[in-house]
Order: sequence, then C-alpha cells, then structure tokens
Amino acid sequence: MSDIFREVEEEVRRERFEQLWKQYGDYVIAAVALVIIAIAGYELWQRYEQNQRFKASETLIAAQDLAESGDFSRANPALATIVRDAPHGYAEMARLSEAGALVRAGQHAEAVQIYKSIAADDRGPLGSVALIRAGWAGVDDMPRADLETLLAPLTDPTGPWRHAAAEVLAFADYRAGATQAALKEFQALADDKDATDTTRRRAAAMAALLKEGGMRNFGSVPLPPAPPAPGAAPPNGTPQP
Repeated sequence: MSDIFREVEEEVRRERFEQLWKQYGDYVIAAVALVIIAIAGYELWQRYEQNQRFKASETLIAAQDLAESGDFSRANPALATIVRDAPHGYAEMARLSEAGALVRAGQHAEAVQIYKSIAADDRGPLGSVALIRAGWAGVDDMPRADLETLLAPLTDPTGPWRHAAAEVLAFADYRAGATQAALKEFQALADDKDATDTTRRRAAAMAALLKEGGMRNFGSVPLPPAPPAPGAAPPNGTPQP
C-alpha cells in the first residue's frame, strides 16, 4: 500500500509542477535570460573600463614625458584630452600634471587656478596636495595674505598637512625679505618632532642659511681688479697721458 500512495503522491507533484511550469515557465526563462545578459553586460563593461584605463595610462605617461622634455605645445593638449575623456582617477592625475606643466612653462597664475579647482572638487588628500602645489606655484607672486587664505584649510595645529603649509609660508617670508620671520618659522619647523625628517632637514638648512645672512650679495667672485693709481702705467705698459 505504501508504494501505491508514494506513486500517487509523485504523480500529483508532477502534475502540479507541469501546471506551474505552464503558468510561469516563460517568466522563469525570461528571468534566467536577464541574469545571463546582465552578467555578460557587466563583464563587457569591466573589459571596456579596463581598456579605457589602460589607454588613459599610456596617454598620460606620454603626455608627462612631453612635459618633462619641455614640449608644452603638445603636452598640454594631450593632458586636456585626458582630463575631458579619461576615467575619474586618471583625469585628476592629468589635471595635476597639466598644472605642473604650466608651472614649468612659467605660467604660474594659470597653474594656481587649476590647483584651486582640484582642491574645490576634492576635500581629501588629492585636494590637499593640490593646495600645497598651488602654494609653491604662487609663492613668488602671491601676497602673503592670499597665501594664508589659500593654505588655511591645511594649517590646523593637529592637521597632517600643517608642516607642508608652514614651509610654504616660511619660504614666502624669505622671498619677501622678511628674514627674521622666515628664520623663526624655519627654526620652528626644524625643531618640530612631529614633522617628517625630510621637512626638518630642509628647514634646518634654510635656518642655517638665514643665520649666516641668507643670500646676501657678497660681490663678484673673483673680485674685479682695482683701478690703477693716477699716473701709473696700465697693464700693457703704455704710460697714462
């Protein structure tokens, strides 16, 4: 008897399955097809993104090489193309490189504007790097107050970028002829145990330079010859009239 009941139960299950399949089979097939298409589409997109990143990387390296060689007429358009078309990470790197090329070409004001734009778009490490580079790009031309405003987001006493910002401001004082202020700032950096060893070494070197008088004009090397005494014969032996 148990075998008969089992066969009947299996038959009922089979009939129910066939009914469900007739009713919902098309939907199941469509769902499976959609899953397969989605997976295939995702893999294709991944390959496309990988190819785009590879192309952007090659183009960026080539443009950076052009900038390093001084060929800015070709480097700047190439970098601008990457900024416009490349994936986000490469586009931001290209913007930094574009600004760097402008600095090397002597177009400091234009470079500062790009750095400011990067910092406005990114509040993280990339934006902080852009602000520091903007400070160095403008250190010769920007008023001290403008530099302070530019670097204000980085000068928090506990911030990780405070030493880099302080170095820019100290160098700005040095360039402006505020020797005593610059000496004090560089010495404070050199004595700051929280600053990196590289920053402390640079600051100590600048402090030592300023203590010795900085870049004072000590005259020509070698000294020019003294003018001959009145009536003395010049070096060629011809007597003075």
